[in-house]
Amino acid sequence: MSRVGIVTGGTRGIGKAISIELSEAGHKVAATYAGNDQAAEEFSKATGIATYKFDVAVFDECAAAVKKIAEDLGGPVQILINNAGITRDGTLHRMGPDDWNAVVQTNLTSCYNMCRNVIEGMRESGFGRIVNIGSINGQAGQYGQVNYAAAKSGIHGFTKALAQENAAKGITVNAIAPGYVDTDMVRAVPEKVLEKIIARIPVGRLGYASDIAHATGFLVEEKTSFITGSTLSINGGQHMY
Repeated sequence: MSRVGIVTGGTRGIGKAISIELSEAGHKVAATYAGNDQAAEEFSKATGIATYKFDVAVFDECAAAVKKIAEDLGGPVQILINNAGITRDGTLHRMGPDDWNAVVQTNLTSCYNMCRNVIEGMRESGFGRIVNIGSINGQAGQYGQVNYAAAKSGIHGFTKALAQENAAKGITVNAIAPGYVDTDMVRAVPEKVLEKIIARIPVGRLGYASDIAHATGFLVEEKTSFITGSTLSINGGQHMY
């Protein structure tokens, strides 16, 4: 069955792969982005997927965007993938409040902003699939990423609580914790550092965006209604617990 879905940060990297995965499964997808107009235009032209520009860290912008997407795509939003995220790395003793707040607002508060604006519609319709993209660094921590690790760790707790609140309404809420995936963000890491990271991954490679997208596609299926409050770790065996 075709449903309306939103993928935040959906025009590049992991989000791009997820948007394409859901579209190819027959869903009506809206891919959101914050600032790269050129990438969004190229993505939409290549895929035919609609794009929407707004700041997921601002509640009112999220509310307006969800309303417009529902109107444009012809139905309530029943699939939400919270993927948008940024990094502002630095050790805590050198981190200013702006870098802390920017990461927490974009990576974690955005989950509240988006979920709050779709959850009532999902509850009314008796169906919803929410997938929040966390991180291996939200599970294991990472030097120089106290802001990012805190935000991503918060996503995992947020997921479990929201899953409990809505399980009786036909809504599942799950998280995916990717390891190091071959995206622009990871490729920006210095080569020698990246080599050390790959050396710690048992399967011997970076993840592919498609690895995350396939799992997301699985979690939003109607057949996965008994999976909720779970975190799926996709990291090549780098972190097991």
